[in-house]
Amino acid sequence: MTRIRVDLNISLDGFATTTDQTSENPFGDDWGRLVADYTATRTFRSRVLHDTSGEGTTGVDDRYATRYFDRLGAEIMGAGMFGLHLHGDDPDWQGWWGDEPPFGFPVFVLTHAPRPSIEMTNGTVFHFLNATPRDALERAVAAAGGADVRIGGGGETVRSFLREGLVDDLHVAIVPILLGRGIRLWDDLRGLEQGYRVTSEAADSGVVHMTFTREA
Repeated sequence: MTRIRVDLNISLDGFATTTDQTSENPFGDDWGRLVADYTATRTFRSRVLHDTSGEGTTGVDDRYATRYFDRLGAEIMGAGMFGLHLHGDDPDWQGWWGDEPPFGFPVFVLTHAPRPSIEMTNGTVFHFLNATPRDALERAVAAAGGADVRIGGGGETVRSFLREGLVDDLHVAIVPILLGRGIRLWDDLRGLEQGYRVTSEAADSGVVHMTFTREA
């Protein structure tokens, strides 16, 4: 049965986005701090960087990184995650991931300015939709063919699906840094934990992995 999943890194004070980006440094230094333990894992290095050396951290963080890619058949992401906020005027922009994005399945990008679909050589197809969360999810579930659908980000996109009660499995990696500003994941989501089974697990890195699981 298809499940709707979220995997997200947030700071200790609950922020899922950073605000220190510049034109010279489009990700900003804080983003690197927020995802450092994830990008250090063996799974990330293999799946995203195509590093076949076997290097990278193992243990709890890597186990959750592996789960990030398991059983997926489609993804939904916001325009900012794809890069349209910075590259929306570039008709040749194909995202941050190069010729082999770490998906291999349909990805639905939510945007107010749809553009033609982009098909990559490894089976990834980016579709650009001006749609509500429920309408986008209907498209993604159909495309997933029984596999799971991930709501990839960014923070406001994830919040829009959580507000409508559309997420079955929420994994939040709480990173021990303080950002002080950005989009806070939990705002206006009081009582979200009701209806979920909540567990937590700490990694040697200091990251606490919290999971919210809705029973089938």
